[in-house]
Amino acid sequence: MSQQAAALQNYNNELVKCMEDLCSKREELNRQITQEEVEKDRLQHDVRVLTEKLSRVNESLAHRLAARANFDQTIAETQAAYTKILESSHSLLSVLKQETGNLSKATEPRRKDH
Repeated sequence: MSQQAAALQNYNNELVKCMEDLCSKREELNRQITQEEVEKDRLQHDVRVLTEKLSRVNESLAHRLAARANFDQTIAETQAAYTKILESSHSLLSVLKQETGNLSKATEPRRKDH
């Protein structure tokens, strides 16, 4: 019977050692889980912060793009108006030169035909 008791004691010792190993591995796994949960929380916070920042940047960008479009439109309209002014000035200058020539001819002394 003492052999059986010794075998039972060995089995018991091995069982206790296996249980201790399992508990140790579980504790290590639990420590890793806790670390990853902390990291997950930190990352989720970072994502929230970055998402809010991205939203603000997108809103600001939309306002700036709209303002730039207004500038582009104003510049295009101003350039078109300026071109019309230049064309009108050119036409006015041509008419004025022609009229000046006509007035000069009208005010020249007439030659007498002999």
